[in-house]
Amino acid sequence: MSKKIAGISLLLVLAVMLLPVNSFSQSKVVGDFRLRNVDGRSVSLKDYPDAKGFIVVFTCNHCPFAKLYPPRLNELNARYAAKGVYLIAISSTDTVVYEGDSYANMVVKARDEHFNFPYLMDDMQVVARNFGAQKTPHAYVIWKEHNNYVVKYNGAIDDNGAEPEQVKRRYVAQAVDDLLAGRQVAIPETKSIGCQINIRK
Repeated sequence: MSKKIAGISLLLVLAVMLLPVNSFSQSKVVGDFRLRNVDGRSVSLKDYPDAKGFIVVFTCNHCPFAKLYPPRLNELNARYAAKGVYLIAISSTDTVVYEGDSYANMVVKARDEHFNFPYLMDDMQVVARNFGAQKTPHAYVIWKEHNNYVVKYNGAIDDNGAEPEQVKRRYVAQAVDDLLAGRQVAIPETKSIGCQINIRK
């Protein structure tokens, strides 16, 4: 094989390796749920009859990476709730292992961080299992289609947890913008980065 042909072959291999991989199917249906909010009330997706969709974020109190995002979650909810897309945060961590994630501490965090969205406790980890949530934070954009809730995006909230002013890709916001405009989500899946959600057996 000549050097020229070998070089072309190498470039083709590299090009294939660098192509974005969108293995996530935009067709997973997740069930509704009812969980206790930090205000003591229970919250269900059905409580939002005018909702076009939801931003569901699995998060917690103790994870250093999750601690970086409350202001951005407030911003997302403030931006999209008026457009019929509501943010709901859920804590599904094992409170036996992480006492800081107790319901009482969730109430304090929501107050201190001025949450403008529900912060729900999934103490039996049923919702985390349903969604397949793996990390904190792990974000999902679900869309209402024919009375079903279909996952359209899952993964990271954006591309820079530590430096919000340096964010270049706002994955959740872009997914919602795509859906509101009637477009297919351009990036339906990214890798969530944070603390592992340990699902009890």
